[in-house]
Amino acid sequence: MSNPQLITLEQAPSLAALFRERVARRPEATAYIQFDPADGKWHEYSWRQTADEVSRWQQALRASGLKAGDRVVIMCHNAWEWVICDQATLGLGLVLVPVFMNDRADNIAWITNDCQASTLVIEGPDQWRTLEPVVEQLESIHSIIALKPVDANHEKLHQLADWLPEKGDGLAREESAPDELATIVYTSGTTGRPKGVMLSHHNILWNVHAALKFFDIGADNTFLSFLPLSHTFERTVGYYLAMACGCATAYNRSIPQLAEDLSIIKPSLMISVPRIFERIYGRIMDKLADESALKKKLFRSAIDIGWRKFEHDQGRGKWSPRLLLHPLLDALVGAKVRERLGGRLHFTVCGGAALSPDVARLFIGLGIPVVQGYGLTETSPVIAANPLENNLPASVGLALPGVEVRTSDQGELLTRSPSVMLGYWNRPEATHEMIDQDGWLHTGDKAHIAEDGHIFITGRLKEIIVMANGEKVPPADMENAITLSPLVEQAMVIGEGKPYLSALIVPNPQAFDALCQSLGLHPGDEENYRNPLVLDQALQQVQEQLTSFPGYARIHKLAILHEPMTPENGLLTPTLKLRRNRILMYYSDEVADLYAGH
Repeated sequence: MSNPQLITLEQAPSLAALFRERVARRPEATAYIQFDPADGKWHEYSWRQTADEVSRWQQALRASGLKAGDRVVIMCHNAWEWVICDQATLGLGLVLVPVFMNDRADNIAWITNDCQASTLVIEGPDQWRTLEPVVEQLESIHSIIALKPVDANHEKLHQLADWLPEKGDGLAREESAPDELATIVYTSGTTGRPKGVMLSHHNILWNVHAALKFFDIGADNTFLSFLPLSHTFERTVGYYLAMACGCATAYNRSIPQLAEDLSIIKPSLMISVPRIFERIYGRIMDKLADESALKKKLFRSAIDIGWRKFEHDQGRGKWSPRLLLHPLLDALVGAKVRERLGGRLHFTVCGGAALSPDVARLFIGLGIPVVQGYGLTETSPVIAANPLENNLPASVGLALPGVEVRTSDQGELLTRSPSVMLGYWNRPEATHEMIDQDGWLHTGDKAHIAEDGHIFITGRLKEIIVMANGEKVPPADMENAITLSPLVEQAMVIGEGKPYLSALIVPNPQAFDALCQSLGLHPGDEENYRNPLVLDQALQQVQEQLTSFPGYARIHKLAILHEPMTPENGLLTPTLKLRRNRILMYYSDEVADLYAGH
């Protein structure tokens, strides 16, 4: 590694030791950047300021009677305070349990009771309103700390300003041993209650340093953090890895403000999921549709030649005289798109789901290096990633150095490494189902490992639709293709045991209104969702996205849904995966109509 600021695993074998070492090395360097709505300004916080706040929190946690091993649940947006809470608990040997910011009250109650948490940290009034109906069900919780003032009286509720002492007495050094429990992360499983993944300090830090053998990241980089810190991908790579490298981290105000924050912060690194790129892709394509034929041709040429250059630079494509046009086309097209993303993006790692080849081609062709990664919460989380110099976008990359991978007789991807979890909290049977006696973790994903080591995820063992004729269809690939239609925001393919495939789609509101207007219908009329003309046109657009799929993988009918599928209504996991069984139950009437008579 060429970064002299890098803190090695030997220098900091625990997450609390990592923070203390970072504070000692660069106390005045910018650690975190955050917007304050109170004064409308962005503020920078140094490592020393962060340590001072961590010390105050540790004083307060001790005064609350917490002892090593006790669980603290946090329910907050990504923020400087999230890091402070985390580091305060880590330094005292406590166990932080992050939950999704907008999770349902019954789920939070279940998690706090399952892990027997004693303290709950919430952001403010919105979270209190969510939890108030179930507060008496939080049996083990004796303190609820609100970061922002909450206008309510309850014996368990404490305002942060009242709870914190005026100053601390230095950073604690009471953390757990490296192989002991650091955090419990509840997986947002697509079926059933979530399971608590137990990760040790060493699990996470080993994963950080394995990833850094693929990516040389200097201390002069700035991360923009917007994926929830309750998601282990963001936490390990966008937080702990950034700390190990000495990078600054800025917190996005909200997803709707992401474009504006990119132009303000001008990040050099970013952790993302495919949906973010798909949304940007959709906006670019919408705008391009209104441009002249010349501009469309120029844009497509820029992507085509940019992609050819990428393939040539990777050693997979031949040199062509057309590549001489790249500097001109890049100046006219690529540079302008990159500027809208801040103009400094060195690369972005995309994980959590498959990235569509069309989306990857557009961004890479425009000079925005997107590298796919792959992992699970249970593996702390990164298993594989594409290095910048060996980036095969159709794959999820190479196994990180030290991570073993192989496929089972059923084609399931298995992995073994020091970043595999300690197990599931209070679920020994589930642990034994996940990790076999030889230490191989069963990912549940079907995969192909190429001779050069690149891993290709080909589907889920359990997310396969078996139709009445015996044909097997992996729905995720079809859904990815369907959502590239400008008309479709979300899609779920159905047809288990049925003679044909159907889809439930959530439309893009603007595109849906435009479609209705083109058919002479009044936008906003609820009947439009069931109008045969609208359904026929929408079906045509969906089918156009599936021309490359086999003949049996065709959508024959669809239902247009009135509301988006979200974590708040329980139809998506916090990491935006479809809860398929729950969606089928929620829309059982619509599904019944699609298969009436079959």
